[in-house]
Amino acid sequence: MRVAERSLHWAVQKWLSPTTGTPVRVIQFARAAQHHTRYRYICVEALRAAGILSIFFFRHEDGSWYVFPPAAKRPAMNGCRSSA
Repeated sequence: MRVAERSLHWAVQKWLSPTTGTPVRVIQFARAAQHHTRYRYICVEALRAAGILSIFFFRHEDGSWYVFPPAAKRPAMNGCRSSA
């Protein structure tokens, strides 16, 4: 899937469906560090009939935005086979 299909605008449209009558606004954004992984997040809120709806969006390494944080990088081993 292309990154444009997972842009912040796309994610906000998908989850909050803003209109001129129900706009959304950014209430928080920051960079965070977790388990040696740095990532960005943004919190967007919209006023609904039932009250305020707030959703956090997290930016992943490929530039896409999701409602879940990126997975922490884990140590990995790599081997190579020699033909000796």
